[in-house]
Amino acid sequence: MTTERIHRWTKQRLREHLSVVKGERPPTIVLQQATYLNHARRKWIQANIWIADDQIVYVGNDMPEVLGDAEVVDCSNQYIVPGYIEHHAHPFQLYNPHSLAKYASERGTTTLINDNLVYFLNLEKKKALSLIEKLEELPTTMYWWTRYDSQTELLKDEMFSNSKIKSWLEHHLVVQGGELTSWPKVLQGDDTTLHWMQETTRLRKPIEGHLPGASEKTLSQMALLGVTCDHEAITGEEVVRRLDVGYTVSLRHSSIRPDLPRLFEELKELGVDYFGRCLMTTDGSPPSFYKEGVMNQCIQIALDAGLDPVDAYGMATYYVARYYNVDHKLGMIAPGRIAHLNFLSAKDAPTPVSVLAKGQWVMRDGKPAEQKQHFKWSDYGIGPIHFDWDLNEDDLHFSMPMGIEMTNAVILKPYQTMLETAANELATDHDESFFAMIDKKGKWLITTTLKGFASSVMGLASSYSYTGDVILIGKSIKAMVQAFNELKKQGGGLILVENDEVIDRIQLPLLGMMSDAPMEEIMEQEVSFATKLRERGYNHEDPMYSLQFFSSTHLPYIRVTQRGIYDVRKKRILFPAIMR
Repeated sequence: MTTERIHRWTKQRLREHLSVVKGERPPTIVLQQATYLNHARRKWIQANIWIADDQIVYVGNDMPEVLGDAEVVDCSNQYIVPGYIEHHAHPFQLYNPHSLAKYASERGTTTLINDNLVYFLNLEKKKALSLIEKLEELPTTMYWWTRYDSQTELLKDEMFSNSKIKSWLEHHLVVQGGELTSWPKVLQGDDTTLHWMQETTRLRKPIEGHLPGASEKTLSQMALLGVTCDHEAITGEEVVRRLDVGYTVSLRHSSIRPDLPRLFEELKELGVDYFGRCLMTTDGSPPSFYKEGVMNQCIQIALDAGLDPVDAYGMATYYVARYYNVDHKLGMIAPGRIAHLNFLSAKDAPTPVSVLAKGQWVMRDGKPAEQKQHFKWSDYGIGPIHFDWDLNEDDLHFSMPMGIEMTNAVILKPYQTMLETAANELATDHDESFFAMIDKKGKWLITTTLKGFASSVMGLASSYSYTGDVILIGKSIKAMVQAFNELKKQGGGLILVENDEVIDRIQLPLLGMMSDAPMEEIMEQEVSFATKLRERGYNHEDPMYSLQFFSSTHLPYIRVTQRGIYDVRKKRILFPAIMR
């Protein structure tokens, strides 16, 4: 099975589309007098564009012989570019794939290439694969990557069985392997992951690295093992280092690393004038980061940096499709491509006035079109978390001499705590808090202290983690238990308690990690929750990332995992989880 099956039209549908070009039946939409970006010639060209159903069938000087009831759109005052592609989406940052796709497509991002980690960890194979096939029926095109590892230390690793990885990797909607967070293990001899990397390459699918701070030597070694792209460059010099080793480089602009303007500046200083092997990504930012849209934001930054518009648009359209070997279906305005088209008021205005996705209007003259809001998640085993266990104040003891210190939003290191942890409540004149992580089934827990999160958060409960395990943080054990009880009632999400009251909450009824509300609502909820945390002393870039990444072993130096507090460098458990 190869990527060739991607968006395969039936023979009958292709014959129907052929008969449109032959003049035997009408198209569905004709874009007349369109000035469009032709990536084959790196030029803006004028033509008439015919669309039949969800496919572009003709681009040229002619008008159809048979117009029938085709919709004819005068495009003489507009510029048309291919729909934008976000090739590195994590579609579970409070939003879900459906709500993200709807919101992104209305702002011109009509293709998402998504991380599968949450579905991999929480769903059985059959349900997960039928879910991605169902999502592909939306106007937005959705492809996926498959992970090779869990990005944490799991008690049972059967979620990453060989048959499961194989089924994902060979699926026609899966276009890459990665992102490869466990690359140090591969370099140290992990042949299982290397096997899957070889399989990915054999299927002619690329491999996305995760190589922060990698030296030329490390980059070379990973290239030998099959890595073809990386999104972790944070300076112009690191971008060039990757290009020099032959990588495609994804330039990142996310809530936690809004690097794009500076990267373009540094690349210009370094004399980089060819961008054909550069892509762009927002790397799964929280909802509020997308207030102005998704890839249209990145293209705007590229244009503002003085890039040739052909490159600025190419890095979010044609260059992406070419890299993923799908430019015969996506990323160009030409016959045979899916009808993803953005209508712009000017060449340097990448936020579209109108958007066609799979030949359907999802945005028309600045107004969103009706799109199906509801998606039946329960059909795929996705619903609220059921916590069928109780938590008492007596369950939480904090006697460990070593605590966790946050050096930024996501990096944790050990520290010696001098706290009198026998107390049930801590003072609010310092930034040390109680911290607990508890199995979502209530079987084990880890308790320690956390420095650098906040100074006056009394009780916070969160199921917002890849595994759905519960994190409790606070100054008051009583408030933490109360927050957990509220979390239990609502089946997952985020709860903030103070003075015996819930002062804010976000409901995440999909696996405890995703909301089923529209994007705009989730944005408001996230901003409200983050503001309350900041008012109580949280001062890093992004609280949502902090909560999500406590257990993520692709980050230094220590992490809190299902097996206990884990030393990432030495790959060993420092303090094991305690069975309850």
